[in-house]
Amino acid sequence: MKKRSGKKAEAKPRTRVRAGRSTNAVILAGFMGAGKSSVGRALGQRLNWVFEDLDDRIERCEGRTIAEIFRDSGEAEFRRDEHDALKQSLDELRRGDSRIIALGGGAFAQEQNASLLRSSDVPTVFLDASIEELWQRCSKQASESRTERPLLRSRESFRELHESRQKHYRKASIRVDTGGRTVDSVAAEIIRKLGLKKIEIRTEQGDVE
Repeated sequence: MKKRSGKKAEAKPRTRVRAGRSTNAVILAGFMGAGKSSVGRALGQRLNWVFEDLDDRIERCEGRTIAEIFRDSGEAEFRRDEHDALKQSLDELRRGDSRIIALGGGAFAQEQNASLLRSSDVPTVFLDASIEELWQRCSKQASESRTERPLLRSRESFRELHESRQKHYRKASIRVDTGGRTVDSVAAEIIRKLGLKKIEIRTEQGDVE
């Protein structure tokens, strides 16, 4: 091997996942527009795992949309529903089901949820992108779906909330940048970094779009 000219090699960032453990689930976290749902579905297709959006579970359990829960019951009630849904999902994972779970943008910033995730030992992935790209993605999605999102009323409020959540997102097992990248390339990086394995026969019904 050639000697380096006096320069120290840069240390590679560590992936905080316990070695020797077979992973059958992954939690995707990140700000709105980071690509949690699209990357989750791509992972489901590649691995033959079930993909679940935690917000969808909340809506099924409550019989109301997320917007209706916020409007009629407030954020505190929504956060309780969110915590219960996450606990239920993690309890189900103990059966050995293989699943990708996408969290809502604020779920990972709630300490009671973070505590649950730490005790579960399920690896978490922080999907990140620049604030400008997140804003553009969210604005495009809202326009195409013709839905009004309160966070998009002010670019400054959007930025402030994003910054306030960064310290929580950075506690995830790994960080993956989604900026300017295809969904497939992001999914491939997650699979490689976490050593995820495809299953041939699924025993659980769910979304693999």
